[in-house]
Amino acid sequence: MKTHQPPQNGKHSKIAVFPGQFDPITKGHLEVIRRGVARFDELVVGVGVNPSKAEFFSLSERAAMIRTLVSDMPAVRVEKYTGLTVDFVRQCKASVILRGIRDVSDLRNEFQLALTNRAIGDVETVFIMTGDQYALTSSSLIRQIISMGGDVRKLDAILPDLIIEKLLTLKRRGLKKSTEPDTPST
Repeated sequence: MKTHQPPQNGKHSKIAVFPGQFDPITKGHLEVIRRGVARFDELVVGVGVNPSKAEFFSLSERAAMIRTLVSDMPAVRVEKYTGLTVDFVRQCKASVILRGIRDVSDLRNEFQLALTNRAIGDVETVFIMTGDQYALTSSSLIRQIISMGGDVRKLDAILPDLIIEKLLTLKRRGLKKSTEPDTPST
């Protein structure tokens, strides 16, 4: 694994933001983070809110889980945010959005977002293709499987052990969302 090196010869560091809801974060997301951190001086994982999707975990819970899972990557920082992603990218002093692509459907949707982000925020998007073992993985599908009584332990090929433990705890609570307040502060 590449270790984080500060920029050489007075060059400005290249900061990228990998935004998402990450509810829950998957091994596919973690693969994109690992591959992205090798290409940028710093990678900010932006844990956001999607108002059109129901959430299993609060913003704070998701950020804490991700921090634990990336603790061995010093060039990765995890931040919570609300609002437009391009505004968050500017706040992070980044110029690039990193996105993982699983299939042609992702590419179509992400292409439209990338063009919009470039038009309204002057922010470029870099795409990384996920590994084929994660091409059929989506957090929405995982939430649906769990909501309908599926065995989360059978998802060990696509979910980190920490996430499986948290989902089992959530399932024992009756899938009730945490009452912890969701605040975007870090």
